[in-house]
Amino acid sequence: MNIELMRFRVKPGKTERVDQWLQFLNSNMPAVLETLEGERMYVETIFSETLDGAEYLYWYSIQGHGGTEVRDSAHWLDEKHLEYWDECIDPEFAPQTLVTRVSMIPQRIREQMQ
Repeated sequence: MNIELMRFRVKPGKTERVDQWLQFLNSNMPAVLETLEGERMYVETIFSETLDGAEYLYWYSIQGHGGTEVRDSAHWLDEKHLEYWDECIDPEFAPQTLVTRVSMIPQRIREQMQ
Protein backbone atom coordinates (compact mmCIF):
# COMPACT_ATOMS: atom_id res chain seq x y z
CA MET A 1 0.00 0.00 0.00
CA ASN A 2 1.30 3.47 -0.90
CA ILE A 3 0.18 6.47 1.17
CA GLU A 4 1.12 9.79 -0.40
CA LEU A 5 0.60 13.53 -0.12
CA MET A 6 2.00 15.62 -2.97
CA ARG A 7 1.94 19.35 -3.71
CA PHE A 8 1.79 20.81 -7.22
CA ARG A 9 1.90 24.48 -8.18
CA VAL A 10 -0.84 25.86 -10.40
CA LYS A 11 0.23 27.98 -13.36
CA PRO A 12 -0.40 31.71 -12.81
CA GLY A 13 -3.80 32.84 -14.07
CA LYS A 14 -5.32 29.34 -14.04
CA THR A 15 -7.45 29.61 -10.88
CA GLU A 16 -10.74 29.77 -12.79
CA ARG A 17 -9.71 26.80 -14.95
CA VAL A 18 -8.73 24.82 -11.82
CA ASP A 19 -12.18 25.56 -10.39
CA GLN A 20 -13.73 24.17 -13.61
CA TRP A 21 -11.48 21.11 -13.39
CA LEU A 22 -12.44 20.30 -9.82
CA GLN A 23 -16.11 20.90 -10.62
CA PHE A 24 -15.73 18.52 -13.58
CA LEU A 25 -14.43 15.83 -11.23
CA ASN A 26 -17.18 16.47 -8.67
CA SER A 27 -19.87 16.45 -11.38
CA ASN A 28 -18.66 13.15 -12.81
CA MET A 29 -18.06 11.25 -9.58
CA PRO A 30 -19.48 7.89 -10.77
CA ALA A 31 -16.95 7.89 -13.64
CA VAL A 32 -14.18 9.10 -11.31
CA LEU A 33 -14.84 6.21 -8.95
CA GLU A 34 -14.86 3.82 -11.91
CA THR A 35 -11.36 4.95 -12.94
CA LEU A 36 -10.05 4.52 -9.40
CA GLU A 37 -10.78 0.79 -9.54
CA GLY A 38 -8.18 0.17 -12.27
CA GLU A 39 -5.66 2.34 -10.46
CA ARG A 40 -6.20 0.36 -7.24
CA MET A 41 -6.78 3.76 -5.66
CA TYR A 42 -8.59 3.39 -2.35
CA VAL A 43 -8.62 7.07 -1.37
CA GLU A 44 -7.85 10.15 -3.43
CA THR A 45 -8.53 13.64 -2.16
CA ILE A 46 -7.53 16.99 -3.66
CA PHE A 47 -6.89 20.04 -1.48
CA SER A 48 -6.02 23.59 -2.51
CA GLU A 49 -4.02 26.36 -0.87
CA THR A 50 -2.71 29.80 -1.76
CA LEU A 51 0.70 30.60 -0.30
CA ASP A 52 2.57 33.86 -0.94
CA GLY A 53 0.33 34.55 -3.93
CA ALA A 54 0.87 31.15 -5.59
CA GLU A 55 -1.87 28.54 -5.79
CA TYR A 56 -1.13 24.89 -5.01
CA LEU A 57 -3.06 21.66 -5.31
CA TYR A 58 -2.36 18.79 -2.95
CA TRP A 59 -3.15 15.17 -3.77
CA TYR A 60 -3.62 12.80 -0.85
CA SER A 61 -3.93 9.17 -1.82
CA ILE A 62 -3.89 5.63 -0.56
CA GLN A 63 -3.19 3.22 -3.37
CA GLY A 64 -2.66 -0.53 -3.62
CA HIS A 65 0.19 -2.03 -5.59
CA GLY A 66 -0.10 -2.93 -9.25
CA GLY A 67 -2.65 -0.34 -10.34
CA THR A 68 -2.78 1.30 -13.75
CA GLU A 69 -1.12 4.70 -14.05
CA VAL A 70 -3.54 7.50 -14.97
CA ARG A 71 -1.43 8.38 -18.05
CA ASP A 72 -1.90 4.81 -19.31
CA SER A 73 -5.69 4.96 -19.03
CA ALA A 74 -7.92 5.14 -22.10
CA HIS A 75 -10.98 6.14 -20.02
CA TRP A 76 -12.61 9.34 -21.31
CA LEU A 77 -12.59 10.90 -17.84
CA ASP A 78 -8.87 10.33 -17.35
CA GLU A 79 -8.16 11.82 -20.77
CA LYS A 80 -10.08 14.99 -19.85
CA HIS A 81 -8.48 15.02 -16.37
CA LEU A 82 -5.02 14.98 -17.98
CA GLU A 83 -6.00 17.81 -20.36
CA TYR A 84 -6.83 19.94 -17.33
CA TRP A 85 -3.61 18.79 -15.63
CA ASP A 86 -1.43 19.78 -18.57
CA GLU A 87 -3.19 23.14 -18.84
CA CYS A 88 -3.13 24.00 -15.13
CA ILE A 89 -0.16 22.35 -13.38
CA ASP A 90 3.16 24.19 -13.59
CA PRO A 91 5.82 21.81 -15.00
CA GLU A 92 8.58 24.24 -13.90
CA PHE A 93 7.80 23.50 -10.24
CA ALA A 94 9.09 20.16 -9.01
CA PRO A 95 6.26 18.32 -7.25
CA GLN A 96 6.78 18.18 -3.51
CA THR A 97 6.22 14.85 -1.79
CA LEU A 98 5.45 15.31 1.87
CA VAL A 99 6.90 12.75 4.26
CA THR A 100 4.51 10.29 5.91
CA ARG A 101 5.27 10.27 9.61
CA VAL A 102 2.34 8.32 11.03
CA SER A 103 -0.39 6.34 9.30
CA MET A 104 -3.41 5.52 11.44
CA ILE A 105 -5.53 2.96 9.63
CA PRO A 106 -7.21 0.22 11.66
CA GLN A 107 -6.07 -3.28 10.75
CA ARG A 108 -9.55 -4.34 9.61
CA ILE A 109 -9.49 -1.48 7.04
CA ARG A 110 -5.90 -2.24 5.99
CA GLU A 111 -6.91 -5.84 5.29
CA GLN A 112 -9.57 -4.59 2.88
CA MET A 113 -6.94 -2.51 1.05
CA GLN A 114 -4.57 -5.34 0.20
